[in-house]
Amino acid sequence: MINVTVENFDVEVLAASMHTPVLVDFWAPWCGPCKVIGPLLEKLETAYAGRFKLVKIDSDQEQELSQGFGIRSIPTCVLMVGGKPVDGFTGALPEGQIKAFLDKHLPEGEVLEAEVTSVEVGDAPAADDPQAVHEALHQALLKNPDDEEARFEYIKLLLKEGRDDDAKVAFAPVIAKTALVRRFDSLQRWMNAIDFAADREDLTRAAAGFDVKIAANKRDFDARFGKAQTLIAAQDWPAAMDELIEILMRDKSWADELARKTFIAILDIIEPPKVKVADGQIPPVDPTVATYRRRLSSVVLS
Repeated sequence: MINVTVENFDVEVLAASMHTPVLVDFWAPWCGPCKVIGPLLEKLETAYAGRFKLVKIDSDQEQELSQGFGIRSIPTCVLMVGGKPVDGFTGALPEGQIKAFLDKHLPEGEVLEAEVTSVEVGDAPAADDPQAVHEALHQALLKNPDDEEARFEYIKLLLKEGRDDDAKVAFAPVIAKTALVRRFDSLQRWMNAIDFAADREDLTRAAAGFDVKIAANKRDFDARFGKAQTLIAAQDWPAAMDELIEILMRDKSWADELARKTFIAILDIIEPPKVKVADGQIPPVDPTVATYRRRLSSVVLS
């Protein structure tokens, strides 16, 4: 694996691809999925024993090259043959899909026994070990990118940790599903709130401004929702739901039911992951979720 810059691009990519296919991995240090696929590509390069050459380009540091290839998201891999790009893929694909991609273009040859095997997800990690949970979810997505449950929990964990950029990268493959999968829509609303708060450098002053407007007019729903957005960004879930309830009690249909939809999104976010239980046992219900579900039903049905 070689790190490529503008200075050595002609030699390490263009010239090299005239005799050996070159797989160019566009990545960035902040990109979570890049950290997943990077080691996998390096092991596959070894396993394929010279049938292709792997190079890496830091898309942040080498923006001229990224723009030249039209890179819109990372990780993105481009296969160069004969000095020209012939194919590519985006995202942290599982091993099987990457091998199928390579085999479609590379000359026939033996794959060594050292090739990467499928990632096996073992027993569920302890809930009090965030790093183990993070790794387990990472591996679950690597094994099956279509696992919506794992993707939801993984993105939620990244957002809880404040890794907003990594979360957005992990969310990108399912952004088109927000209209179909409610929990993905819930994640989108959380990220919107984070962006809303990020646009306000002084959140304390912003919150005070919202409070002044609300005190002057309890039906200033824009101010109430703005305050709720800042509370969501701060992960103060009960306070955010309290503010949304205030809107719902006064106008359930305001802004196309924005308050109700956002309230439901918070419930999706704070609900603990579903766990397997023994036969005949009832899974425990989170008391906060149960309380606010009752409050929502009471207000909406009144």
